[in-house]
Amino acid sequence: MTGATPQRRRLPVASGRRVARHTRHMLRRRWLPLAGASVATIVQAAAALGVPAVIGWITQLVVDRAAPAALIAPIVVLVVCAVLSAASTWLSGRLLASAVLPPLGELREEVVSAAVRLPLDTVEDGGEGDLVSRVSDDVEQVTEVAQGTLGSMLSAAIAIAVTLVGLAGLDWRFAVAGLLAVPVQGFTLRWYLRVSGPLYAEGRVSAGRRTARLLESFSALPTIRAFGLRGRQQRLAAEASADTVAYELKATRMMTRFYGRLNLAELIGLSAILVVAFALVGAGEVSVGAATAAALFFAGLFNPINTVLGVFDDLQRAGAGLARLIGVVEAGAVAGQAVAAVSPTDRQPAREQAAAPALSARALTFGYTGGVDLIRNLDLAVRPGTRVAVVGASGSGKSTLASLLAGVRHPRGGVVEYGGLPLGGLDADARGRIVALVAQETHVFAGTVADNLRLARPAATDDELRDALAAVGSLPWVEALPHGMETLVGAGGRALSPLLGQHLALARVHLLDPAFVILDEATADAGSDASRSLDAAAEVVLAGRGALVVAHRLSQAETADRILVMDAGNVVESGRHDELVAAGGQYARLWNAWATAQD
Repeated sequence: MTGATPQRRRLPVASGRRVARHTRHMLRRRWLPLAGASVATIVQAAAALGVPAVIGWITQLVVDRAAPAALIAPIVVLVVCAVLSAASTWLSGRLLASAVLPPLGELREEVVSAAVRLPLDTVEDGGEGDLVSRVSDDVEQVTEVAQGTLGSMLSAAIAIAVTLVGLAGLDWRFAVAGLLAVPVQGFTLRWYLRVSGPLYAEGRVSAGRRTARLLESFSALPTIRAFGLRGRQQRLAAEASADTVAYELKATRMMTRFYGRLNLAELIGLSAILVVAFALVGAGEVSVGAATAAALFFAGLFNPINTVLGVFDDLQRAGAGLARLIGVVEAGAVAGQAVAAVSPTDRQPAREQAAAPALSARALTFGYTGGVDLIRNLDLAVRPGTRVAVVGASGSGKSTLASLLAGVRHPRGGVVEYGGLPLGGLDADARGRIVALVAQETHVFAGTVADNLRLARPAATDDELRDALAAVGSLPWVEALPHGMETLVGAGGRALSPLLGQHLALARVHLLDPAFVILDEATADAGSDASRSLDAAAEVVLAGRGALVVAHRLSQAETADRILVMDAGNVVESGRHDELVAAGGQYARLWNAWATAQD
């Protein structure tokens, strides 16, 4: 049966209005350094404007054949302007950094915090590469603009305003002549904003797809090599990279046209200034020095105008990245707001409550966006202290069921409940006290062994950590590490084997003390000796708790209180081991095949 091809839903992107509102909120408490940076920048622009004014002064002295001593005053003014410009530039940079960098750091933390709150199916539906691209490339883009471009734009904008005032001060007709360049610049900017926004937004999405392809290739490298898919993956990665490069080339062609039109505006404005200067000097209405200063004033506008208009390129890129970052923040906030309030009683360890209810699923239905349902209208109840095993062929829906019962994924239809409360409506802490999932592929976090364990209970003492390790048989190998529980593991530290990573995961569950535990083939990759050690650790963790075990080896199902046989998202058989073997159905065939293989 061929199902519809799943279509990926992108992670949300904030609208321009929400980006502006979020930005104002971030900068609201930083108005004082922003105001100080603006004042310092005005001083810097005025000091810089003194340079062409002094040059015009000196030019007029030369025309008037003044004595050499007359040059002392303009030279002193020139030095003062240079010193004042340098000092105010330094001060403006410091104040602007103190205004924008702390909020940017807070935004980075908000994005990471929101990302870990997003439901797994939301992240996977959008593609892991999209999220990675946002918290890496987009953060870097916004950081670069905040550290450099904003200061350049503020300085250039103020310089333009001060220079136009200076031109008008020399003669209002100079200012009018300079403004003849504005229509061309306005038309150019309007065209650029219309074209660049969508182009950069699509370019960021393309970069996310490229990142996803690369991550997919690296994470699945053994499978790619085993099945000879290297050429296919190289082609897919090359196509994604070529698509990203194509967007960069489009952006380069767009910027070439943009700056070419700006150069035309400069030619029009400077030509108008020179024509007006020629006429006014000829009529004796302004001096040669004033005309020289006016021409230098306008020539000095080239860089500020190009900076203001040119940084729209960086601002558009950063704006696209900022919209994607705030989209993640808002999605994480929505995920947090969707969590129902939990009473203090519910926050107690669930298995310590007097009458612990069952973990149940009613009419459970799940499927990826645009695809067929993987779980269909399934009903299930795991009662406290009982063990339910789930068996079935690969792709039958076992792991999907486990993730739904653990609250990791959200069903398309139906509900997972604990004591009448939807599991998806509980906050992460309360849900963790009810049910914990141990998957086949565990992760060792960068940090110490103690840091990895305290993820389950941050306030746990060292003695409690040792007790948890001892319970699952891990204390001897942990104490044999160079620094015991304080040994750095994970990225940048000591590498732990998958077996030891699974032991740490089981110790975390023991420390967390939930009412229910879900083992999703948690010992599937282990060898015979390793299987026995992990089975013993799992028995300790499962003791006294309700459990759902996705069984990789049927010996794990043999001792279960109930066995569910899944096929194509449905439970096709249910019962105890002896009952199912005697029934001669699908489980009996699986058992006979497995038992024969063991012999």
